[in-house]
Amino acid sequence: MRDCPERYEQTPIPSLDDWYRSTLGRELAVREAQCLERMLRDTFGYYLLQVGGGAGVSEAIRVSRVRRHILLSAAATPYPAGLQAIAAPDRFPIATDSVDAVVLPHTLEFAPDAHRVLREAERVLIPEGRLVVLGFNAMSLWGVWRLARRGQDSPPWCGRFLTPFRVGDWLSLLGFDIERQEMMMFRPPWRRALPRQFSFLDTLGQRFWPVFGGVYAIRAVKRVSTLTPLRTSWKSRRPVLAAGAVEPTTRKTAARGGGLGGAAEGGHV
Repeated sequence: MRDCPERYEQTPIPSLDDWYRSTLGRELAVREAQCLERMLRDTFGYYLLQVGGGAGVSEAIRVSRVRRHILLSAAATPYPAGLQAIAAPDRFPIATDSVDAVVLPHTLEFAPDAHRVLREAERVLIPEGRLVVLGFNAMSLWGVWRLARRGQDSPPWCGRFLTPFRVGDWLSLLGFDIERQEMMMFRPPWRRALPRQFSFLDTLGQRFWPVFGGVYAIRAVKRVSTLTPLRTSWKSRRPVLAAGAVEPTTRKTAARGGGLGGAAEGGHV
């Protein structure tokens, strides 16, 4: 799902650390950290899996109540927050139904198969586990700027942006329910648009055109439908009568009458 040059072939998910050090990257890193804190504050459990992402994401997810954090990356990087595993983004070396939360920070844009990454996330999550996805919105000024810089071969512009609608459809097909969605960065991805005099664009965007935010964040929960087996009842059931029908009492009356009649005949003899 990416158009990055060949030099990234040995790194399935290009690192965005260098770009996050730019002026635009630092601004986005602050927004995403605040968003992750809101989305993970009420998430708890034993294991949280982060697939890709930079050090800023790792710092933000520390607010979660999950005890142990695991970073899945294509190359070894400093990760003081917990354990680290080296693997492809679409093949998690994690047991099925074993993780309480999965965070995908801009993983889908650069993965060879974005839908397969989501399937892997669904596989490793426990029932009622949480999935948080951060992504660049193709239906935004950021998506337009990416198209304008088609020949740019550096992340994030070499990735294939998705819309939150498409990601939401994929999650629904996998059995997820979307709990929360946030949009951010309504300003154009230009350094001259970052000063505070352009902050009104974020305010107007949140109010009038929220779908056009440059970056989306989605939190979804894994739902698992359980089937309750029906036990066969061997007890005799009362006959079902039509509405208003009266159950006949002939046999009962005859039985009672026969008993009394027999006693009376015996008295005459």
